[in-house]
Parts: sequence; structure tokens; C-alpha cells
Amino acid sequence: MYKKRQKRYQASRQGNRKNTFLFTFDFYGFAKYFSKIDFARANFALASFAVTGFLLFAIHLGLLQPLELVAYDQMVRLVENKQPDPRLLVVAITEADIRAQRWPLSDRTVAQVLQNLQQYKPKVIGLDIYRDVPQQPGYELFLQQLKSPNLIVITDDAAAIPPPKGVPKERIGFNDLLVDSDGVIRRNLLFIPTETGVLRSFALLLAQAYLADRGILPKSSRTKPAYLQLGKAVFTRLESDSGGYQNIDARGYQILLNYRSAQPVARQVTLAEVISGQVDPSWIKDKIVIIGSTAPSLNDLFLTPYSPTQQENYKMSGVLIHAQMVSQILNAAVGEKPLFWFWDEWMEVLWILGWALIGGSLAAYFRRPLVLSILEIGAIALVILSCFYLFTQHGWVPIASPILAVSIAGGAVVLNRSYTFYQQQQMVMKLLGKNTSPEIAAAFWQHRDRLLKSGKLPGQTLTATLLFSDIKDFSTIAEQMSPTVLLEWLNEYFSAIAQEVQVHHGIINKFIGDGIMAVFGVPICRTTPEEIAQDAYSAVACALAMGDRLQELNSQLLRRGLPTIQMRIGIFTGPVVAGSLGGKDRLEYGIIGDSVNIASRLESCCKDLQPSSCRVLIARETFVYIDGKFQVEYWGPIDLKGRRQSVEIYRVVSKKDEKQPQSEKT
Repeated sequence: MYKKRQKRYQASRQGNRKNTFLFTFDFYGFAKYFSKIDFARANFALASFAVTGFLLFAIHLGLLQPLELVAYDQMVRLVENKQPDPRLLVVAITEADIRAQRWPLSDRTVAQVLQNLQQYKPKVIGLDIYRDVPQQPGYELFLQQLKSPNLIVITDDAAAIPPPKGVPKERIGFNDLLVDSDGVIRRNLLFIPTETGVLRSFALLLAQAYLADRGILPKSSRTKPAYLQLGKAVFTRLESDSGGYQNIDARGYQILLNYRSAQPVARQVTLAEVISGQVDPSWIKDKIVIIGSTAPSLNDLFLTPYSPTQQENYKMSGVLIHAQMVSQILNAAVGEKPLFWFWDEWMEVLWILGWALIGGSLAAYFRRPLVLSILEIGAIALVILSCFYLFTQHGWVPIASPILAVSIAGGAVVLNRSYTFYQQQQMVMKLLGKNTSPEIAAAFWQHRDRLLKSGKLPGQTLTATLLFSDIKDFSTIAEQMSPTVLLEWLNEYFSAIAQEVQVHHGIINKFIGDGIMAVFGVPICRTTPEEIAQDAYSAVACALAMGDRLQELNSQLLRRGLPTIQMRIGIFTGPVVAGSLGGKDRLEYGIIGDSVNIASRLESCCKDLQPSSCRVLIARETFVYIDGKFQVEYWGPIDLKGRRQSVEIYRVVSKKDEKQPQSEKT
């Protein structure tokens, strides 16, 4: 068994040669965690990549499509062109027309309408009415009108409704409309494959007939032979994941429908006005005339991007949607309004990742909640403005996913930093809180940015009060007890005195065999004499409280037949240097200075003088700070081991009664 002094000083032999005493506690784990204080800042990119991966997975599942479509509808409403298309005329079959003519319209009525229109030489007429069976009277008249080469009729491929008999294939178009999952029409279907070939849409046939006289004929694109080209416009085919769409049914040849306006897309006249000849011929000549129902009773009504803002007539009739499609094709072919374009998938991935990195970096480098909130909102606003600007340039790029990328990446970094700080705080409380008061540990945490640099406590010179305690005749007692009983006996003793150190706002810097080293005044630097005096008072009061606890503990030990304890305490107030010591693999919090050496020597001097179970010795440097608040006994100047100059020593007896005279010798 090592002798008591060997155990107590084995870590300080080298320090004795330099007249310097060093005691440390294990600061390695503590500093290791604090060296990662900028974990969120250093790893925001990792968080951004993770958020991007999560969003891409959500996109793959189609979870973000509703948000993207809502954003798309809002942008459509913001860029509408409220001027009607002068190239079109819609002959609307209203509720009044149905009451007057009844439904279905007779062939004679339809023939009369067509005849009245044809006399004013329209460029093309589109009949958006199913005429798969004769509707007498007037069927023969209707058949005569069907021979007009500028008349386009419809068929419903999905419902298998055939066109009127005798109309050649090149004048038959399907009027099927594609409805998104939320019931809104956003796509324009141009071609569908059939068993007999490819069938063109009603709107495309009308537009092609109008453009043919201008020399604009359909052809394959030079760069993309599979794509239709009219004029300079290449009709980019809509894929299943184009823009904000995710896994839609993209069969056939689809493009994104670019609405002209929520207002009537073209001038409208009623069926009755055409029959009675009350239509200005200039409205018809060289125009595209589309005949179809707008009557709500026929239920040919659909939701559009404008529907959420319409209080009345929030649905658009099928004939007006076809007119929107015709207007879009014409605008693209003559270069008035380009078609929508979309990014490739890899560009969308980079787009989302870029905004995730922006959101994560903002959260990593800006810690103040108000500043961060403003910047994150600004980033989201920039996403919206960027997407809207691209939309005005006819580009549909994801908007919901980058907004979520900014928000989630920023939130993830903040949460990660909060969790890291929580772990660090728990580490501080665990390492310091067990050996010091919660107030000191909390103060350390509050000043962590100033105290810690690169995961280390930089050395700082400060004035502190050191307290050393030791058990008298510990070696003799240890020889009489088994190691297990001795360990329990020591732990019970340490538990009692450690509680008093915490109560008096000190830090237990080290357990040294059967002794402890406690410090009052670190790690937060004391800058005023009043603060230093308070630390000195706390240390002395702590020593007396430890004596009181020792008496209670001895009573319990005596009843259990265990050895009682006597201890010595040395206290000194003076300058020290406190900070981290060691290398990257082992880091400790050390307190260095002659003050540490003197406090230790005070505890061990004059061992034979033990007037009570707890002997407390202080030097004059501490005595001047306690300001006569304790009853002391002056022992005079005494030479301490390893020191050339003697030290004036006092024994603290008790807290001073104000009526008692001070017993200092000068």
C-alpha cells in the first residue's frame, strides 16, 4: 500500500522541483464535446443533403404535387391576359337557347346555325356538340353542312362516342379533357394513339386549319424529331414529372395548358343571335368560330386554376376550355406567347439542393432568432420571386420543394444545434455540476463562448481561494479496514463534504486519495475586491460547515462501529492561472500557481496540532478578505515546506460573534 503522502503528491513531484503545485480534474470529455460547439455550422451541408434526399423521396411518392399545383394556379392567376383573343368567336348555347330550342338541338337548328355562319366566310368552324345519331327534323340539311371543308367535328375517344357520319378523318378531332387529381384542367392533350392511327385534338385541328392559310404547317422539330413544331414553336411534350407534376399519367402527347384569362377567352354570341342574324359579320369573317354549350344544366363544366377566386360561375365550360387551347396553340405558332418549358430532373435536384444549402447555411452562421427568422423568410421570398420570374418567362420549376428545403434545412440545423447545445449543457452540468454548485455550472455555460476557444479553456490569471482537505492518520485507518469497506467509508465522507462545497459555490477540482482540492472563484474571473472577498468568505464558511457535517458523520460511524474521522483543512487566497492542459488526446482543466502550493502546505503543516476534529488553517492573505467575520486563533509566522519565506497562519475557530473581541496577535 502506498503511503498517504505518496498518494497525495504523486502527481505533483515534478511540480515540487519548480516550486509549483498542480492539481487537475479530467476535462477531456468536457472539452471534447465543446470542441464540437460549431457542429451545426460545420455540418450544415450534410443536413442540407439529407433534407434534399428526404424531399426527393417525398416528390417520388407524389406528396408535394398538391402544393406545387396550388402554387402553379396562383401564378397562372397573376399573369393572366384579360384581353379576349380577336381571332376567335364562341357561339354559346345558353340556358335560354335550350329552353327555346330544347335539347338536344335538332339537326335543322344546327344546320341553320352553320349556314348563317358560313355566309360570312369564317376561316374554320368547330362544332363542339356530339352528333353521333340523327336528331330529326333536318338531318339531310345537317349532312349538307357537314360537307363544308372548313367544319371540324368532335368525337369522344374515352367515352367511345363516334363523330357524325360521313365526315372525313382529317376533320374529326377528339374533345377529351385531362383532369388532374384535384379535378382541375391544366393539361392540353394534342394527340392520342388509336387502333387506326393517331387522332388529333379538336383544338389542334382548329388551330392548324387557321394557320395553314398563313403557311404555318405542322412538322417535326429538327432538334427533337419526336416533337411537333408549328412555326418556330416546338411543342415540348409533358413528362410524368415535368415541373411540379409527380408521376402523372403522361400518355399521349400532352403539353401544359397556358390559360389566357379567367374572363371569356374570346367574344361570345348566343345561338339565338346567330339564328336571328344579329351578329356583326366582321366578328365571323376569317375567324375561328367554335360552337358549344355554356349552359350549366348540361354539366359540361370544369374546374380551372381560376376557380378558387371565382365567387360565381367558378367552373369553365368545355367549349371555353377548348377555346383556351386554340388560343394557346395560335400564340405559340406565331410567336406571341411561348409554350412552357421545364428543367431536366438533374437540374431540379440541384435547384432543391441549392436552396437547402442556403437555408442550412443561414441557420448555421446566424444564431440570433430574429435575424435568422428574417433571413429565412427573405430566402423563402427569394424562392417565390425567382419561381414567379421564371414563370413569367414560361418556365415552370418546382416552388414548394425549394421552400420546404429552405425551411426544413434551416430548422434541421437549428434543432441539431439546440440538441448539441443541450448535450453540451448536460455535459457541463455532469462534469461541473457534480463537483460544484449549479450556479457555478450555469455561469460557466453562460460564458462558454468567452471561456472556450477551439474546444479549450485558454489560460487566464485570476485571484481565487484554494481549499485543501485531508484525513488525519488515513494510512493507519486504511490498514484496519478491507478495501471494500474502506471505499464505502471514503465515499460517505466525500459525499458529505462535497455537498458543502457545492452549497458554498465552489468547485471540487480534484479528489486526491483521501483528500480534496476545492477552488472558489473559477472559472469565472473575479474582478473586484468584493468578489474576491466573497470567495474567501465562502471557502472559510465551507470549511466550518464541513466540520459540522463531519461531527454528524462521526456520530453515525460510531454507532455502526466504524472509525471516526479527523481532518485538516488549508485555505489560501491568491493569484492562479486556470485553463486547459494537455494534448488533443488528453485534456484537463488545471490550476497552477504558488497559491495552490501554499494552500496544500497549510493543510499539512503542524500535523500534531489537532485541537478539534476539523482543523482549519488560513494564511493572512485570506484573513484580510474575511473582514473579521470569523473567530480566529493567530499561530504566527510559520515556515512551510518548500518555501523560503514564512507564512502568517491563523486557525479558524468559528463564525465570529459580534460581541466577542478579535484574538489576532500583531
